[in-house]
Amino acid sequence: MGNETILILGGSGKTGRRVAERLAANGKDVRLASRSTVPAFDWTNPSGWAAALDGVDAAYVSYQPDLAVPGAVEAIGTLSRLALEKGVKHLVLLSGRGEHEALAAEEVLKQSGIGYTIIRASWFFQNFSETFMLEGLQAGELILPVGDVGEPFIDAGDIADVAVAALTEPGHAGKTYEVTGPRLMTFGEAVAEIAKQTGRDIRFTTVDIGDYVAMLGEAQIPADYIWLIQYLFTSVLDGRNESLTDGVVEALGRPPHDFAEYVRETAATGVWEGLK
Repeated sequence: MGNETILILGGSGKTGRRVAERLAANGKDVRLASRSTVPAFDWTNPSGWAAALDGVDAAYVSYQPDLAVPGAVEAIGTLSRLALEKGVKHLVLLSGRGEHEALAAEEVLKQSGIGYTIIRASWFFQNFSETFMLEGLQAGELILPVGDVGEPFIDAGDIADVAVAALTEPGHAGKTYEVTGPRLMTFGEAVAEIAKQTGRDIRFTTVDIGDYVAMLGEAQIPADYIWLIQYLFTSVLDGRNESLTDGVVEALGRPPHDFAEYVRETAATGVWEGLK
């Protein structure tokens, strides 16, 4: 592929940021689009999408906040058809493993007629260091409404590598890569690994989903975010994803990174040090 312009939707997110950094390091022409860019891109306002797609050859699409939320499937369908009309050749969609709504979004992308690659991912390692679980780990206790369910956590860097390959190399068109890490871990085991490598006393506590939702409400978390968290912990984390896949190997020819490697590198940054 030559000097193509690659659009990143969700460029400040855990995967989008890494995709953009890798593409830029490889000398690619990268365009970030969000509500704060010019032209602006807002998932809730399709009127600005055409301008963001002008002159774009390929795009990485990470829907915010999640493909499970109402309206996401319709948005992906509209974006896919518009991208085709604007001459975009290829879309790489980040999808969620075990989400029925994500499967529906994948299908509308496939039916749009545009070239595509789908990356269907499990939970990210970085959820422990870059999102809502971080504060609990810093405080010494992570409280979640989940028990001994095994999840094949995956490195967001591995997802980014798969996305970059799909955006810049031949052979990935029409592929769906279901990507996981190399082993199943419970949330308690993940927290224990972080505690071990940081040398801190960090506990993991399981609570009832109703109590957890009440806690979020008391903390004045927005209702739509509470809905999404409730959905993920009651529907996706029910054991349906307790299996490993070879998607990273299939896409990249190498195994995925292990959680222990992520913890070692992340602990060195000091992000899990106790709250001051």
